[in-house]
Amino acid sequence: MEIRPFSPADEPAVVALWERCGLVRPTNDPRKDIRRKLSVRPDLFLVGVRDGTLVGSVMAGYEGHRGWLNYLAVEPTAQRAGLGRQLVEAAERRLRAAGCPKVNLQVRRSNVAAIAFYRRIGYAEDDVVSFGKRLEPDAPAGAGTGAPASRART
Repeated sequence: MEIRPFSPADEPAVVALWERCGLVRPTNDPRKDIRRKLSVRPDLFLVGVRDGTLVGSVMAGYEGHRGWLNYLAVEPTAQRAGLGRQLVEAAERRLRAAGCPKVNLQVRRSNVAAIAFYRRIGYAEDDVVSFGKRLEPDAPAGAGTGAPASRART
């Protein structure tokens, strides 16, 4: 798999991948999330391409204190082949090069497969409570008003 920075031409394939992986929620507009990411450290938004097809993504962030991983996704038919690990390791290398001392992420408790994946690659649950507050609504007109989505979409 080739891992490279996201390109605006990747947007339709990335959004479709996130939808197939169940990462899109009615309260989050994935296109807005992409636009926001492209305005802050776009070099930390990576995609994985295999045989000319986009098969993975990871959106990393770093503000000088902690790194974050969001939107880790691997094409469902290509999962459990090491692609997710490769994407995370590529993001970690970029974060480390930026001076990042620690990476955080959030996973919905119901996503037991993602929790097991992160444990397998060396992540451990921190003794914290995660809080969130939506400052800008993303829900398209007429969409549900469920609880805010977590920071990570895994």
